[in-house]
Amino acid sequence: MRVLHVLRFLTLGVAVISGAACSIKRVSRIDPAAVTDLSGNWNDVDSRLVASELINQSLTAPWARQYADAHGGTAPTVIIGDVRNRTYEHVAIGTFVKDLERAYVNSGVVRIVASKEERGGVRDERADQQSNAAPETRVRIAREQGAQYMLQGDLEEIIDGAGREQVRYYQVDVSLVDLESNAKIWVGQHKIKKYVQRRRLTP
Repeated sequence: MRVLHVLRFLTLGVAVISGAACSIKRVSRIDPAAVTDLSGNWNDVDSRLVASELINQSLTAPWARQYADAHGGTAPTVIIGDVRNRTYEHVAIGTFVKDLERAYVNSGVVRIVASKEERGGVRDERADQQSNAAPETRVRIAREQGAQYMLQGDLEEIIDGAGREQVRYYQVDVSLVDLESNAKIWVGQHKIKKYVQRRRLTP
């Protein structure tokens, strides 16, 4: 009986080890800039391409220079509004929006103010300082930088497929809206089209 018990225990141990070995995945680190397109869905490469193109379009358009010329060299201030995902996919819109923000700030010709979500924490800290910070280090209230323009946009998708073939078409449209007049002072657009061919499953 004892021998049988030991054999059962060893068999169970081998089964557990074998199952664990089968569940181990191979993980490799690759260059974040490498082109990887596994599913055909929107991915990090698409996000970088869109951000790069829209940044180029926006910073080469005359709107920022025209504002500065009309206001003694002062750079225009932009706030990021809603960039809506109108596709059926989960898309991390924030990735290319952050790229746009960074490009604006680093260009030196556009200023970015905190979004509605970001301002909450900043205002809480400012209010807390009024009661708890030393007077000589306390920041002043009601001194926020107002934005002249709001960036808004949409990501849309069209899918056309037959059999094992599919075409995915993405279009990103963004615009800068004058907050006082509602006039669109710049409109940018970028399109991505992918051909996806599914492999035939082998028995």
